[in-house]
Parts: sequence; structure tokens; C-alpha cells
Amino acid sequence: MMTSTDPLVVGGVVGDVLDPFTRSISMRVTYSNHREVFNGLELKPSHVSSIPRVDVGGDDLRTFFTLIMVDPDAPSPSEPNMREYLHWLVTDIPATTGPSFGREIVSYESPGPTMGIHRYVFVLFRQSKGRQMVDATEWPRQNFNTRDFSVRFNLGSPVAALFFNCQRQAGCGGRRI
Repeated sequence: MMTSTDPLVVGGVVGDVLDPFTRSISMRVTYSNHREVFNGLELKPSHVSSIPRVDVGGDDLRTFFTLIMVDPDAPSPSEPNMREYLHWLVTDIPATTGPSFGREIVSYESPGPTMGIHRYVFVLFRQSKGRQMVDATEWPRQNFNTRDFSVRFNLGSPVAALFFNCQRQAGCGGRRI
């Protein structure tokens, strides 16, 4: 059960993206720079430019999972009128593996926030009916809704979730004097 000290509650992920749920499966997300994602971790866009490694727990290879990555703060946290922005959608991930063993429905788009601090949320669902038949054209990146997607495909509550924070990376250069 989620408590008011749970980072997903404190970070507003529960509320903005998810309803309260009980974690029942392990999920580990690691980017190529060996940075493991922990709730609330601050990462730079350059750290998250390539597809992360995602390790999904479980013990029954006949169980499949769906992974969703969204930005609930697009285009800016003060005016998230594209909430939720879909960054990645993979279905049919066998237990004890990761997305590379699943079916990528919407390809990974690396975070590139332009204003403010954005939360990037990974949500894992257990598929109740074996493999999913999902058409990518039905799910636009802008204004994706994790709750609606879950209802449409009878996914129920999430079994795991993680999020990290990211903001525009200050560049070098600029105007010369």
C-alpha cells in the first residue's frame, strides 16, 4: 500500500499518472552510463538519450508485461497541456526479461525537456490475457493516458513504477560578445 512518504506519492506520480497501487514485481531501469533509476533521481538529457536497460522480475515465463514511459509535465510543468506525453510503449515482455524480448509498439523517444523540471515515469503492468494486440496508430504521443490505456487492455493496476526528474541541460556556447 502506498503511503504519504512513498516517493511516487510525494513526487505526484500517484495522482497525476497513476492511482494508488501495491508493487508486486521488481523492475530495474538502468541507462547506458550505468545510472540506475531511483524514484526522484535527477538525470540530465545526455544521460537518458539511449534506450535504457529494463529488467522485469517475476518467475513464470508464461506471464507477459506491458511497459509504458510517459512525461506528465509536457510541455512544461506549469502548463502540462500535452499530459501525458508517451515516450515508449512495449508489450508482451516475458517475465524475468526486458523490453528487448517484447514487442515495441511506440519507439523510445529520449527526454528533451525545454522548460522546468519534468518527471519521466516508467509503469509496468501485468498482462491478464497473454499477448496484447495494440495498434500504435491508436495511441498518439501527445495526450496519452496511462489509466485509459490500462482500462482499454484490461491491465488493471500497475505492478511496478519508477520515475526520474530531468530538466534542460545547459549548453555551452551561446552569444559571443
